[in-house]
Amino acid sequence: MASIFTKIITGEIPSYKIAENEDFIAFLDINPNAKGHALVVPKKEENKIFDLSKDEYSNLMSFSYRVAKALEKTISCERIGMSVIGLEVPHVHVHLIPINTMVDMQFTQKVKLTNDEFISLAQQIGKNFE
Repeated sequence: MASIFTKIITGEIPSYKIAENEDFIAFLDINPNAKGHALVVPKKEENKIFDLSKDEYSNLMSFSYRVAKALEKTISCERIGMSVIGLEVPHVHVHLIPINTMVDMQFTQKVKLTNDEFISLAQQIGKNFE
């Protein structure tokens, strides 16, 4: 059965897309730790990050780097935190989270955004994606 991320990739489920190429997609997390919390996902459905080939892994990190740089240009924060947990969805994904304190990376606090705020934010970050 296709993961929720595969359904986002194929367009079966809508998302707040930031950037995309033939191998990866980046979109806003709909249950974010912080404003700008993004997910970077390979289009190839793979359960574990270290099951990716070395090239796929390197390309995922390179794409994530570009998304993080766009986040830094858009969101006021101390830095962009990165986490790869992978237990909640069996499809490789990188969390990129604008953070100001360690608590921001704990996945215990969430922020609420309206649909319009998500749309506007995704567009702003996308404009800064290089």
